[in-house]
Amino acid sequence: MALNIILIIISVALTVVILLQQKNAGGGAVFGGGQGGSESIYQTRRGFDKFLFIATIVLSALFIGVAFVRLFLA
Repeated sequence: MALNIILIIISVALTVVILLQQKNAGGGAVFGGGQGGSESIYQTRRGFDKFLFIATIVLSALFIGVAFVRLFLA
C-alpha cells in the first residue's frame, strides 16, 4: 500500500517536471521548428533547465526502481 502511494507521488512529480521542461523549451522547439534544424536539439543546459533535466532522470530512475520493488513484493 505504501509503495502505491510512493509511485503516485513520484509519477505526479515526474509529470510536473516534464511539463515544465516543455514549457521552457519555446514554442518552435517543442513542435520541431527552429532556426537551424539540429542545432536547436543540442544545447548546453544551464540553471533551472539543468535542474529539471537532472530531476527528470532521478525521478524516472526512482519510478522504475520502486515499480520493480513493488512487482517483486507482490
